[in-house]
Amino acid sequence: MDCLCAADKGVIMILCSNPKTQYLSYKSEIDAAIFRVLNSGWYILGNEVRSFEEEFANYIGVAHGIGVGSGTEALHLALSACGVTHGDEVITVSHTAVATVAAIGLADATPVLVDIDPDFYTIDPEKIESAISSNTKAIIPVHIYGQPADMDPVMEIAEKYSLKVIEDCAQAHGSKYKGQCVGSFGDMGCFSFYPTKNLGAIGDGGMVVTNNSDLNEKVKLLREYGWKERYVSSSKGWNSRLDEIQASILRVKLKHLDKSNQKRRKLAGQYLKDLKDLPLELPEERKNCAHVYHLFVIKTNKRDMLQDYLKENGICTSIHYPVPINRQPHYKDSSKNRFLEVTEKVAGEILSLPVYPELSLKESKIVINTIKEFYLE
Repeated sequence: MDCLCAADKGVIMILCSNPKTQYLSYKSEIDAAIFRVLNSGWYILGNEVRSFEEEFANYIGVAHGIGVGSGTEALHLALSACGVTHGDEVITVSHTAVATVAAIGLADATPVLVDIDPDFYTIDPEKIESAISSNTKAIIPVHIYGQPADMDPVMEIAEKYSLKVIEDCAQAHGSKYKGQCVGSFGDMGCFSFYPTKNLGAIGDGGMVVTNNSDLNEKVKLLREYGWKERYVSSSKGWNSRLDEIQASILRVKLKHLDKSNQKRRKLAGQYLKDLKDLPLELPEERKNCAHVYHLFVIKTNKRDMLQDYLKENGICTSIHYPVPINRQPHYKDSSKNRFLEVTEKVAGEILSLPVYPELSLKESKIVINTIKEFYLE
């Protein structure tokens, strides 16, 4: 986990992320929710999952939500529900968690990786059309770090070429593009509830959301062996279910999500204000959008030295992501790979600073002052 980091000179004082602190913030509510499930005797696909699916879909502003085992599985099942299979191609970015591209592989399709824009690190719409072939079936825009991708041109291209759009929202719970929650633009939106996410479980979990009733039913079948009735498979399917305990925890945390995101934005605002005069590049917020700062990512050509300095001073940071997927051993020999200039430059200079709702302004000031000391040395 990203938050586990050891200093060379003493104990880490400030973690990059710390999901335990969020549990402690809502401990009585979460403990009561877990006890409710344990006491019910119903642990798989019961009332907690159904209720959370409805509540989360309402929050995003869509008709349907389907709880699944992880964010990776959400993408995999969404692709499969859209009919993506062997021989098909799916366009996405290399600058993302490997889960995005792994899910394409699980669907037995071929990832086609394109570059990102240099300002927001999301898919560059101008690079999409040249990557489209007769085999292209879908586009996966990734809302990276809590920043919405530029959805209007993505949707225009998808409509022009009759392509499916599956949004990767694993880092963007509550993020908005022109006033509308991400996950509600494409054919489907896919979320992860990994513990460090803006809306995190205490374990794995994921969700597919959609306004399409047919796709909703297909994902429901795919997540549990293709069962319309128990023990009778009417179609292909797997085992990818969000469990009752995780759903009950997520129901608690969903009530606090907007408040948590506001805390992240406040911390980001302090970083932006106090670091603006240093020789590093700070994140920007796309116009008419709401960034929810799953990560606060700076860019500097002294990245490795700065990271070491912060570590030596008890501050944990991380790199999201150090090796572009098109340069990773399993993917680098793909015939669909290409040189991605912006992606490969960004990968060598980005650094994620601590940002999570329970990080105090005092702690973020320590991070700021330590960065300033680095540049003054």
